[in-house]
Amino acid sequence: MKVEFVSAWKQVTTGLEQELVGFWREHNAILDEDLARRRAAQAVCVVRDEDGVLRGVATAVVKVLPRLRQPMYYYRMFFSPGLRGHQQFLPAFRRAKEILQAYNASLERPESLGLLVEIENDKIAAVYKRAHEPSFDATFIGYSPRGLQLRVSYFDDAELLPPILPVAKNADDAAPLPIPDPSIVPG
Repeated sequence: MKVEFVSAWKQVTTGLEQELVGFWREHNAILDEDLARRRAAQAVCVVRDEDGVLRGVATAVVKVLPRLRQPMYYYRMFFSPGLRGHQQFLPAFRRAKEILQAYNASLERPESLGLLVEIENDKIAAVYKRAHEPSFDATFIGYSPRGLQLRVSYFDDAELLPPILPVAKNADDAAPLPIPDPSIVPG
């Protein structure tokens, strides 16, 4: 299947939002309409087939893992059943990373060091067994509370930001911390 990856980062129109909400509902992915609208605003790129039909979407939101204490884009991807198994995971991931890296490079102060991926798909997790996967440019950093692989893929030349200090004790090491105001640098 021939597909196109169309950038949507920071440019989700009302029409695209409605299309994404319908897409997730049709595939029983996100049934809560409010949640689907919030997720649609996080669209990085959409995947369309040669007829322009929506077949997938990549989304991202800035989160901080307590152990990393650095902002990362928590990356998600959803493909329609007809697109699954057509080796589109890596091309979609690479295109989304390219879009997010370019966006961060345009900022005075980056909002993220790269992408954080929780591998939910058992087939994909089985393929990526090395600690660092060069083809995926992702490094294993542990397991999520759900027992899923966590991997990071840093942007080129990413530099550490001042560590974001935990606001309160949190026993769940993978629960995201609130993102502080970027104008306030922790002391």
